[in-house]
This record gives sequence, C-alpha cells and structure tokens, in this order.
Amino acid sequence: MGAEVDHVFVCCSVGGPEADALVRLGLREGAANTHPGQGTACRRFFFTNAYLELLWVSDPEEAQAASVRPTRLWQRWSQRSQGACPFGIVLRPLVAGVDTQPPFVSWPYRPSYMPPGVAIDVARDTPLTDPEFFYLRFRGDRSRVAQEPVDHDLPVRSLTGITVWRPAGPGSDATKALQAAGLVVFRDAAEYLMELRFDEPSRGSADLRPMLPLALRW
Repeated sequence: MGAEVDHVFVCCSVGGPEADALVRLGLREGAANTHPGQGTACRRFFFTNAYLELLWVSDPEEAQAASVRPTRLWQRWSQRSQGACPFGIVLRPLVAGVDTQPPFVSWPYRPSYMPPGVAIDVARDTPLTDPEFFYLRFRGDRSRVAQEPVDHDLPVRSLTGITVWRPAGPGSDATKALQAAGLVVFRDAAEYLMELRFDEPSRGSADLRPMLPLALRW
C-alpha cells in the first residue's frame, strides 16, 4: 500500500479541554486549527511523522450542512456517547508528489476551506462503529507542519503504531485494507479506545480514560 498515516483525530468536548491532560502529561501543544464551512475545530499535538487532533463541532449548523453531513463528523461528535466511534484516521501518499489512489473505495469531499478542485477522499460504507477514514491524495507542502513543536517532555517523537478497539463486527473493507497493510490494528472490545505507540514502546504508558478514549505507549 502506497499510503501512510498523516494524522488521527479523537472527538472531544467543545473547546478541547481534554487536551490539557495531554499537556500535563508532558506533550507540547501545537497550533490549534479551525475548518471554516465545515463547522469543526481542533487542538493539535505534533510528532515527527504525524499528529493528533482533538476535534469538536464548533458550528452545528455548518457541520450539518448538505455538503458536510456525508462526512458524518456531526454524527460521530454528537453521538460519541451513544455508540458512534469517535475516531478518524487520515492517510496520505507514501511518496510526496505521487498522486496515488486511495487504499479504499471512496467518495470525494470538497470542503470550502480547501483550494478549488481539491478533494479529500472519504471511505465508503464504513459503519459508525468503525473510525472514519480519509485520504489526502495531494499530500501537500509539509513545511508549515514541520514548524510545529515535536520536542516533548515525554520521550515520544515518531508515531509507530495505532491500535483501535471497537465493538465486534465484520469490519469494513477500509478496516481490512489498513490492517492488512500494517497501518492500524483493530481489536474487538466493549468500549472504544485508540492506542498510539511511539518509537520503541517499552518505557511507559498513559491511559486518558474516562476523560478521553485514548492511550499512549512509549
């Protein structure tokens, strides 16, 4: 598969107060971001090869607009305590400048905050009990991201593994493709959890539950 993880997101409370727990843990916070026309905003933590977003709906009307609603960001955020998976996994081409096809059947989402003609590929037929999957086939200039802080008080630099626990089920074609490629491991569980592993995980770990369905291992 000619793809790699660009970033992941976890739906959180308005304003992302859960990010404060990550700061206390020893992560340096990067620049926050908003998505005009999409109705979402996020707080972000960067690593050398990927980043983590804590995402919330800042404008319910925009998030439920006809052009945005198919992304199901509104459903994932508003129903995160009623059974919807609160995670998203965003991929990019493995090689910059190579316009590769997404590793799953997708539909083109053209958010208003992106340049005209640029689309984000969204996986089709993904149940709400699985994460949402996106593909940034354009990859783009990483220079701005490279300016974000990646020197944390915790010994974490590169994201090396992702495991997602979610309710048992057959899984979508997208989940099967990502697991087969070794990009994400999916496990059956009664509760949602995303574990991010860094470098050579053998020294420490942190579980942010119940505040956030997120765990770090380093």
